[in-house]
Amino acid sequence: MTSQELWKRFQEHLCVCTGIGLTLDISRMQFGTDFFPRMEPAMQQAYAAMAELEHGAIANPDEGRMVGHYWLRAPKLAPTPEITTEIEFTVRAVREFAADIHEAAITTPAGTPFRRLLVIGIGGSALGPQFVADALGSPADRMKPYFFDNTDPDGMDRVLAEIGSGLTETLTVVISKSGGTKETRNGMLEARVAYGRAGLAFPGYAVAVTGAGSELDQTAVSEGWLARFPMWDWVGGRTSVTSAVGLLPAALQGIDIAGLLDGAQACDTLTRCPETRKNPAALLALMWHHATDGRGARDMVVLPYRDRLLLFSRYLQQLIMESIGKELDLTGRVVNQGISVYGNKGSTDQHAYVQQLREGVPNFFVTFIQVLKDRAGASLAVEPEVTSGDYLFSFLQGTRQALAEKGRESLTISVDELDARTIGVLIALYERAVGFYASLVGINAYHQPGVEAGKKAAGVVLKLQEDLFALLRSRPGEKLTADEAATALGKADQAEAVFHILRHATANPDHGITMIPQEPLWQSRFSG
Repeated sequence: MTSQELWKRFQEHLCVCTGIGLTLDISRMQFGTDFFPRMEPAMQQAYAAMAELEHGAIANPDEGRMVGHYWLRAPKLAPTPEITTEIEFTVRAVREFAADIHEAAITTPAGTPFRRLLVIGIGGSALGPQFVADALGSPADRMKPYFFDNTDPDGMDRVLAEIGSGLTETLTVVISKSGGTKETRNGMLEARVAYGRAGLAFPGYAVAVTGAGSELDQTAVSEGWLARFPMWDWVGGRTSVTSAVGLLPAALQGIDIAGLLDGAQACDTLTRCPETRKNPAALLALMWHHATDGRGARDMVVLPYRDRLLLFSRYLQQLIMESIGKELDLTGRVVNQGISVYGNKGSTDQHAYVQQLREGVPNFFVTFIQVLKDRAGASLAVEPEVTSGDYLFSFLQGTRQALAEKGRESLTISVDELDARTIGVLIALYERAVGFYASLVGINAYHQPGVEAGKKAAGVVLKLQEDLFALLRSRPGEKLTADEAATALGKADQAEAVFHILRHATANPDHGITMIPQEPLWQSRFSG
């Protein structure tokens, strides 16, 4: 297409959303003139399904539960007065608790103010809070946030080393919907020991965000933790950032949670519109369908041109891939759906994988995200009439053009500025786009059987480890190969798993397992 034709296409396909300070440009996606008319009946069905979901229908049939993250920013839309009251009470409780911490009405057991925040969670209980903290944090934060977001011992040691003596002024928030998530439990236990080594009683520094009556909730009650906040079964982890999961850490950090909720609510209101050309979430879902043939044929590359949005692609990885990556559709038919998501930030990507995007395998489409306002106040002119922000802008536009020249598809989201309201808008925009896309391809976006399968498989490995260590300790002095140990356990078909368990154990002092290396490596002998 000529430049004039592209300019005309831009004007035809630009979605302007003044009320939320956002535009969506889909003109560089190569859909034909018949695409929107062809997809409109399916899109209308998606609007209807979303309306039923918001009215309290059982939108997650596999787990028999409602899906209510949209109610979190518009409690009056909840299907029962009880849910409305719970949401409103929780938001108020979050604000009051954060204010009490900031004003030192609630202090450490020593009577000193809390100045640091350790958040312990995994998956949606960490990715959302981390994204918000990084996107909106500043030197003026009321509390400095840290995260345990994995069961990696070295990772937790690094965080604790960074906190250092500041542990005495650190509030720890433990987040687990079920209260039994092993990674979160492990992080809590590690934190508890760290407080103990410092001569501090953990309950006086601890807050729980969990389901009522969960194992974590019971622990918090019995030990007298500082506070407890709810998680509800109608909010999934990956869509929980506007619940206490995300609001409590953000409020404690000093982030404007009212602005965050207002942006999400405004975006929700806009994206309920059944006029597809005016609905940016619908347009996103349709562009995903076009780019991937409705079956995940291409990857989604997310390129935000702003440092503060670095973690957005990680957040979207879970939101999109855990929601869309499904083996079965709603009828039980094997479809193996999914969209792979990855990204970094511009213009860093121009020195990384943009080379492949322009000239390599065309197995992707790009989402550019630009923030029009560079910074608060004026910028330095690094060249006559050119600022650093002008360079960032030109790199985005140049990359978009360079990809288009090679027939590589892209869409561009532009926001006026980056503040709490805008972050709320982006969160709500993608949450609804995911729901629309799931309707278009006929899958359940609100469960995660693959994640549960991985957890069960990990449990099998840990049980094998327990049996293996018991075997070695029952045979002192014997040195067994992985094959011999597996056979002795009556699990000869598990020899490879046995080898990996033993190799890991010998690299650490915790279990007293030793290895005599052999050639080839898998013939090494182990004792305990």
